[in-house]
Amino acid sequence: MLALVLLTCTGCNTEDLPNLAYPDPATEEGPRMLLLWQGSWLAAILTGAVVWGLILWACIFHRKKHANDIPIQTRYNLPIEALYTILPFVMVVVLFYFTERDQSIILDEDRQEDLTVNVVGRQWSWSFNYVDENVYEAGTPGKEPELVLPINKLVRFEVTAADVIHSFWVPNFLFKIDAMPGRVNSFEATPNKLGTFSGKCAELCGRDHARMFFTVRVVTEAEYAAHIAELRKNGQEGQLPRGILDTKEDRERAYNLKGSYATESDHSTPATQPATNTEPAQGEGQANGDEGEENTDSEPANDAPATSSPASGEAAGNNAEGTS
Repeated sequence: MLALVLLTCTGCNTEDLPNLAYPDPATEEGPRMLLLWQGSWLAAILTGAVVWGLILWACIFHRKKHANDIPIQTRYNLPIEALYTILPFVMVVVLFYFTERDQSIILDEDRQEDLTVNVVGRQWSWSFNYVDENVYEAGTPGKEPELVLPINKLVRFEVTAADVIHSFWVPNFLFKIDAMPGRVNSFEATPNKLGTFSGKCAELCGRDHARMFFTVRVVTEAEYAAHIAELRKNGQEGQLPRGILDTKEDRERAYNLKGSYATESDHSTPATQPATNTEPAQGEGQANGDEGEENTDSEPANDAPATSSPASGEAAGNNAEGTS
């Protein structure tokens, strides 16, 4: 009865029940993660049933039946002590084996990818560099960016961050990975369902963390080619800064936030420009807001390289401390 009440309170429908609250996978790798999730729940349910069964059995058959009765006292039962020591160890080993096996397969990157996407998390939105096509997409807290992927193509995601730790999460991919400044975390996935899927940041990263949404749209190859052509037509050609800190100067610039990124008191930041294209992008005013207007809904976090020289160690330390 308690289990039925809890199941009803979750709001799950009959379609979600087999997935045990997991969304339907939208990648070829997703079913393996779903199976691991279902297997872990099955093991937990069986373990819980055995434990609760033993507790109820002891309560019923070893209760005090009469006022003067004293139940038989059992001490130093070696078989029972060995059982409750060895059995949990075996359970942990089994769970570890299946987790490590599936994790190794999912994170395997030996296959030849069809395209590479560089994902950059920043306060407080996302940038997507289509590495092979040399075009980009950037969003703001008020305008969610869209990542378009071709169906049945192996995509390599190179996930980085420009300021603090974020987390790249598409629930229907059944996968989540951290975006960390100065580090590249990568994984591969093959979208195999047409449609639009929501994504978000899963790591508390600052004031507008709750607005770090994006969408992933899986389309046919023809639609993907048309989207890339549209980005080029809009002037979004080149690559935005990738959030990878390779040199001492890059690290100093990243922590000198006053010169590199928008602050709460300064909304008139330089326009975002691709790293390899010095010409102004068309439609730039729409992406960054009209000059002179302070609109926090449409203000992007600026990932353009700083134009000033790196600040002194003391100033860099103060700015880093203020954003930690």
